[in-house]
Amino acid sequence: MFADFIGAFEGFRAEVNDIIDAGDTLVGRYTYRGRHTGTFLGVPPSGAEIELHSIDIWRVRDGRLHEHWDELNTLEFFQQIGAVPALN
Repeated sequence: MFADFIGAFEGFRAEVNDIIDAGDTLVGRYTYRGRHTGTFLGVPPSGAEIELHSIDIWRVRDGRLHEHWDELNTLEFFQQIGAVPALN
């Protein structure tokens, strides 16, 4: 899915906002940007500039990433590409 995402958003870039190391847990906060120029999950290109935010949490065990959770602003993202109407 990530390859499809990158292919659908021209100029895709990721910005690391924060990284927190808490022993066996890593937390990262990111901002992703790009222009919607390809079909993504059946949504045709809108040409819209998108901004997607995530908070990722990883559990580290034996020096390897063992578990992963993330939170994304997906409602806002799908509104930006026109897949969901904006709430007024």
